[in-house]
Amino acid sequence: MCGIYGYIGNKNASEVIIDGLKRLDYRGYDSWGVALQNSSVIKIVKETGRLNGNIDSTLFPKSNIGIGHTRWATHGSVTQLNAHPHYSTDQSFTLAQNGIVENYQELKQQLSEKGYAFISETDTEVIVRLVEEKMKTTPDLITAIRQAFLDLKGRNTIIVLTNNDEIIAARNGSPLVVGVNETNNEIYLSSDTLSFAPYVEKMVVIDNGQMVHCVNNTVKLFDIESFKEVPYSLEAVHIKSNKVDKEGHEHFMLKEIYDTPVSLINLAKQDKASYVQLAQAIKSANKVYTIGSGTAGIAAAQTAFYLREYASINAVSLIGADAQEYYHLFTDKDLIIAPSQSGETADVLEVLEIAKKKGMKIASLVNMVGSMMTRMSDYAFMADAGPEICVMSTKVFTSQIAWGYLVSKAVTDQFEEGVQNLKNLSHMMQEYLVDQSNHHELQQLAHMLMHADDIFLMGKYQNFQIMKEGMVKLIEGTYKHAHAIPAGDLKHYAITLMEQGVPVIVTLSNDKAHADMINAINQVKAREAQVIGISPVNHEKFDFHIQVADAGETSAILNIIPLQLLAYYLAKELGNNIDKPRNIAKSVTVK
Repeated sequence: MCGIYGYIGNKNASEVIIDGLKRLDYRGYDSWGVALQNSSVIKIVKETGRLNGNIDSTLFPKSNIGIGHTRWATHGSVTQLNAHPHYSTDQSFTLAQNGIVENYQELKQQLSEKGYAFISETDTEVIVRLVEEKMKTTPDLITAIRQAFLDLKGRNTIIVLTNNDEIIAARNGSPLVVGVNETNNEIYLSSDTLSFAPYVEKMVVIDNGQMVHCVNNTVKLFDIESFKEVPYSLEAVHIKSNKVDKEGHEHFMLKEIYDTPVSLINLAKQDKASYVQLAQAIKSANKVYTIGSGTAGIAAAQTAFYLREYASINAVSLIGADAQEYYHLFTDKDLIIAPSQSGETADVLEVLEIAKKKGMKIASLVNMVGSMMTRMSDYAFMADAGPEICVMSTKVFTSQIAWGYLVSKAVTDQFEEGVQNLKNLSHMMQEYLVDQSNHHELQQLAHMLMHADDIFLMGKYQNFQIMKEGMVKLIEGTYKHAHAIPAGDLKHYAITLMEQGVPVIVTLSNDKAHADMINAINQVKAREAQVIGISPVNHEKFDFHIQVADAGETSAILNIIPLQLLAYYLAKELGNNIDKPRNIAKSVTVK
């Protein structure tokens, strides 16, 4: 989490950096800070809370160079003192960080014993003091930064502004991209490409174990371990849109749900050859793993379902943070598939690094250009879903599971059928979304559920993972307790929670689980639960019916739309911050 940003050029640096931080605040919005250098003096402005449009421009000195940070708190509470960047003692440089220093307590103790004082609770200030300690025995600041960085444990990226018109940054785990506008002699540094894409022509993706030194109009890249300068090539930036507005919608979440049909069409237009190549690798693999965390973990599980059900592939889904017990089972004959919005999820990358060492093939679907996950992959796919600003993933999740479905169809040599099914599905989604009666119906349901303490969701077969994602969206957006139940397991534990008025959302598709779902519905209804059904046809046991089209084997993908909309309208009814729910960030780049 957290976002870092830097700029060297001829524009007003404060305006450039604030604009960049606003584009990065999906990564964390507990606090923000900007450091600017003018005439060898560095001034820091930082505040708690979200970066909004009411910033007093007189706070910032005139400058053409600076760095910024938007924070998701890990060490230390949300205070102005703990906000980044942090000064060195003599204010000759300032530093911001994205990551966690796992050995910060040990380092802090060593530095305290040497007389260093700490004014914040952050692990970031430990890095600053460590650099100061290294400067006592090194010839220059960049050498001290390198030596200090080598002492850090964990996934960290740092950015440093000096009073000598320099920006120095180093990466290990958390993302770092450098954008270059050769026409205007500008250099941008950021945690993602999207934040500076409209203003640059080319970029350099910094790899783990590398550091970059930017001064004037030059960019030098070094290997941190050897401290030798390494060559680099500038890649074209294909994302040129400056459009990240809501396009008339009240919130980004609603706008992005409306984007979903187009996202599916973008998938359907992708090159068949790349799918065929991945399909051959899947068929040749001894075992296929899918992996993700949070919403992407559910997408990974749905992809594994499609591979098992439609392609008869031995596929096992893993959660990034809980995959360690599989490490000794990985072999060079296996393949692992990772869907991700950012391509920088720390606990998933850790597993992929192990898989790479084991000789496994890696496939990924990512929505962010230049990500580490893409660069690690043998088979790299882009979601082509467009920017997703809301912290709660909607259209990217739908693209991920649709991609998983399309991959399964490619394995069975039915790629064209899969493409046509996605096109049909896109049309069904569009019809559902433009029908305002569906929105009024879900708004009514949201009002009914406003005072519910618990919301249960129940599904089976193709719909179980979809109900888990509905659970995640309700939790993220409403801060209520939601619980997804596998319908077949109802009698084994969750039935004890069924009582009069308890809301239970069910999916009832025309598939092989239909009869089992009817039995489960009857069982919760017998306990006088309130049954809310998502299905093509109403059922006598439904207290509330959400009608959707019958999409056949892609029904689960369609069913996520009313669940996402319900989470949206319920969050709105409760007055919550929809695009930026409390305590969570979109890109989880720390463990």
